[in-house]
Amino acid sequence: MQDFPLVSARGVSKTYRRGRWEVPALRDLSFTVAAGEMVAVTGPSGSGKSTLLNILAGLEQPTRGDVHIAGTRLGDLDVESATVFRRRHIGFVFQFFNLLPTMSAWRNVALPLLADRRARTEVETRVEEALAAVHMTARAEHRPNELSGGEQQRIAIARALVVQPRLLLADEPTGNLDSATGAEVLRLLRTMVATHGLSIIMVTHSDVAAAAADRGVVIHDGVLSSNGAGQDGAPEPHRDADPVAR
Repeated sequence: MQDFPLVSARGVSKTYRRGRWEVPALRDLSFTVAAGEMVAVTGPSGSGKSTLLNILAGLEQPTRGDVHIAGTRLGDLDVESATVFRRRHIGFVFQFFNLLPTMSAWRNVALPLLADRRARTEVETRVEEALAAVHMTARAEHRPNELSGGEQQRIAIARALVVQPRLLLADEPTGNLDSATGAEVLRLLRTMVATHGLSIIMVTHSDVAAAAADRGVVIHDGVLSSNGAGQDGAPEPHRDADPVAR
């Protein structure tokens, strides 16, 4: 049984240099996320939320501090190793879907496995399973412009799930959807937590989306100001009353 948090960020700071000036984006941020936990990251625009996601994904290195994902210290990985680690352990869902317009839904979902040079039979099996999980099997041959916004987001979630990740990073996953479709996507994410046991870290400006998480982390001016449970990142008691059914 896993005896460490799936995600651990300790003393993470990130500073960018703009000419002669240093601009702090994150300041001594520490928190943990357990396996099978959904955490919402909220805060005003420019507070450091996207920087945090990039660091958790290993796309950027912190100026100071350490990040561990599933027991692996990201700072120990070179560029190639970090890329392989992302492909095999981390899924991504974005506000604007990031689907390739010239490819079918099936092909978009298959891309991470094709990039990892998986066997054709494995690719076919995993893609079919991922599409079935988001109820999009019937739309597999459609291109993105033939799908609604909610359908495109379901395909994006399938693409994230196809790698069978331990962690899913979601950047405003309902931000480009109407309220009803956004609620459907949140229910789907909750289902993924329950059935697959993956952890989700979701950046959002939506109070409804944040309420769907097990707990919240608030970032303001790069500082962790609240997570519902103190700096150690221990989760608060699970809420029973939620605007999104689980």
